[in-house]
Amino acid sequence: MFEQPVFSAALAATGAHRRSLKGRRLVYVPYDQLGRFGLLADPPETLALVFVESPVKAARRPYHRQKLAFILANQRQFALEMARAGAAVRYLCGRDDYATQLERFLRGGDHPGPMEVMTPAERELRVELAPLRAAFALVERPHAGWLTTRDDFQAGAGAGPPWRMDAFYRHVRQRTGVLMTRGASGRAAPKPEGGRYSFDVDNRLPWAGTPDAPPPPVFTPDAITAEVVDLVNTRFADHPGRVDVSSLPTTAADAEALWRWARERCLPHFGPYEDALSRRSRTLFHTRASALINVHRLLPARILADALDPALPLPLASREGFVRQLLGWREYVRHVHVETDGFRRGVAENALGASRPLPPVYWGGAPSGLACLDAVVDDVWAEAWTHHIARLMVLSNIAQLLDVDPRALTDWFWVAFVDAFDWVVEPNVLGMGTFACGDAMTTKPYVSGAGYLHRMGDFCDGCAFRPERDCPLTPLYWAYLDRHAEALRPAGRMVNPLAGLARRGPERRGADRGLFERVSAALTAGERLSPASISPGAAPDSTYSRQQEMFP
Repeated sequence: MFEQPVFSAALAATGAHRRSLKGRRLVYVPYDQLGRFGLLADPPETLALVFVESPVKAARRPYHRQKLAFILANQRQFALEMARAGAAVRYLCGRDDYATQLERFLRGGDHPGPMEVMTPAERELRVELAPLRAAFALVERPHAGWLTTRDDFQAGAGAGPPWRMDAFYRHVRQRTGVLMTRGASGRAAPKPEGGRYSFDVDNRLPWAGTPDAPPPPVFTPDAITAEVVDLVNTRFADHPGRVDVSSLPTTAADAEALWRWARERCLPHFGPYEDALSRRSRTLFHTRASALINVHRLLPARILADALDPALPLPLASREGFVRQLLGWREYVRHVHVETDGFRRGVAENALGASRPLPPVYWGGAPSGLACLDAVVDDVWAEAWTHHIARLMVLSNIAQLLDVDPRALTDWFWVAFVDAFDWVVEPNVLGMGTFACGDAMTTKPYVSGAGYLHRMGDFCDGCAFRPERDCPLTPLYWAYLDRHAEALRPAGRMVNPLAGLARRGPERRGADRGLFERVSAALTAGERLSPASISPGAAPDSTYSRQQEMFP
């Protein structure tokens, strides 16, 4: 059982645990439905809410301690907020899993009838609760936190794979009218504001230090959160990472403070620098709101409305770029996850046959010698977060170039990131980050050599490797294309990269393959790479300048 004397005393002080459940709507509140929406939008005095803490969930994987603290503290804080607002609250905290604790509660007789729950977002929780639903002890209601429907997905992306996010996004924009405009007469068909649905091609500037990247807000834990931090550091001391309380928003006020900072300081510059990377700023102009949105401390509909508010002075490229992440990609990956039953049907599981182990550097082991990878891994274990381009073009890109088992990488992301749940992490890593599903949801693998990282970031400064001479990422890129050329050939967007590969002579391609084996073996063994250790006496790679433009 989790220790919680401070929280228990605070909950007792509200009187919520003594309020009768009779005449109230009985609702189970999962760990990621911590907002006033759907069933929880009813007046609090009409609600009887059941929360569950379970060490079974926390121990299922070696979750980052920051992630455990974030979820537990937010759930406790939300339970208190609802109790103070007038809801009856029963907070279950036992040794068993969620379903067992709920079943025991329902057998206890202290309830008015069937318990309701909004459809859990995580497949893992849906499966666990299935026996209670089958026994009619738990009645499932639609999850009210999503912005789109299955009809939207099928009408836009298609009834089956391959699905395409851009088609889904265009459909949703047209149906909702978001960022759409009509002619002066109002009779013309709506068109996207600015004449385009996406300004992605405009949002690819590297960041050279200006405008200033705003430092993230700093949070001070109250007694409730401090108790959770102590619990995590004690009970889960063997879990990786650390709890950084300064970057841990847990109360409703914390969530509001972060979103206010994001609106005012980040969104005005988010668009142009969305793809930039820098060791000088972990955040740049990303909002850091994903974890709060995914547990509904910040409601997606509210965030969308705020981002569209004309009173918020945003350049169109920044406004559209943020809307595309929230209304487009986030909704799209959720639908793909549901349609494939968590990638268990209808799509390939490992289209490229990648099977090598995840190098220990990802777990915070010995540095790899690649400054980009080492810096981003340090960021992740510092606070369970880094922005999406670092995830895609550093962490996933390098793992993909090394033919790392895509499921191993997915599981690592799942435990390492504070905002990772099955419905978001599996599509992002299996579908996009590793191309493990082939073209089911993306049109190409997102891979690059040294050129892209040099152009979009500053990690190369001070690295032992020089991007234009001996960085192994460029030959690793060509070796990747060489190994998987036949599997990638049907992807239309791979024509130019594969043509570049064909121009690379047999001797150079053989050298690429040899370097891949040396680098893979060294990193798997936890060894630090150096120019002398992996390519002694190698000549500069003349393909660098051309290759850096292949995947803008």
